[in-house]
Amino acid sequence: MGKSIVNIASVRMLQDQLFRVFPVEGVGSGVIIDEKGYILTNNHVIDDADRLKVTLADGRVLKGRVAGSDEVTDLAVLKVESEEPLPAAALGDSEGLKAGQIVLAIGNPFGLTGGPAVTAGIVSSLDRSIQTRSGVLELIQTDAAINPGNSGGPLVNAKGEVIAINTANMPYAQGIGFAVPINTAKKILQELIEKGKVSRPWIGISSMKVTPRLARHFGLRAGEGALVAGVEPYSPADDAGLRKGDIIEEIDGNRVEDPSQIAAKVKDKQMNERVVLTVNRYGRQLQVPVQVDERP
Repeated sequence: MGKSIVNIASVRMLQDQLFRVFPVEGVGSGVIIDEKGYILTNNHVIDDADRLKVTLADGRVLKGRVAGSDEVTDLAVLKVESEEPLPAAALGDSEGLKAGQIVLAIGNPFGLTGGPAVTAGIVSSLDRSIQTRSGVLELIQTDAAINPGNSGGPLVNAKGEVIAINTANMPYAQGIGFAVPINTAKKILQELIEKGKVSRPWIGISSMKVTPRLARHFGLRAGEGALVAGVEPYSPADDAGLRKGDIIEEIDGNRVEDPSQIAAKVKDKQMNERVVLTVNRYGRQLQVPVQVDERP
């Protein structure tokens, strides 16, 4: 496993107030997932980098390029060129994880001799929903120490299989670590490598659960429906005439009790398919068809 862990040095060119350009270097880790030179890491490790330098466990330094990245899951795939096959890690199954299971967080924050750094811990919690800049991300929580230099490295089980990718992009996480489940990565890896990005269905609304207070205000039964809190301009929802303040009671004929049901339904649609929303607009019930589009 140790031979599959790499150090990633990213160089960003920044300007100061006098418009002088200077390089700023950041460090992170990654794990080789294919002998052809594909490396899985965090998106924030390589985001906006002008140059990427990948140091292998044997000390070799290779030039890296971004094959694909996804801000929503904070994952990215790099590609390096090597004349010989590279040692790839085995990918496990994060579905079978249990709270209390022993795990190891591995990283190569400085590319030093002596191999990667390892910290041990347990799985503290599964399916932690963390609000990030790009939306809600389902993460695994562990008490294994994860620092920015280890970000992008693997969380492995006792068999040495990668079951998650460590992320240190949670500024309020003190003494706890988070990792993106490997099954989340598996779902998008091929698309990242082939297309460079992940295409996601989208209608362009933000919504919130109808609380008892909101229910009294709108004359609804508590716990039913989702209140539209915002509509993206020029989005499919905007084109369909959906408004802020609408109450979505059904989607495709299914009762809506939580906003997550709307996201789940949209996620299962193909581009250009339609969802039909049953909307309560100040006491009037409307049927609003919305054509699903690609998330910008």
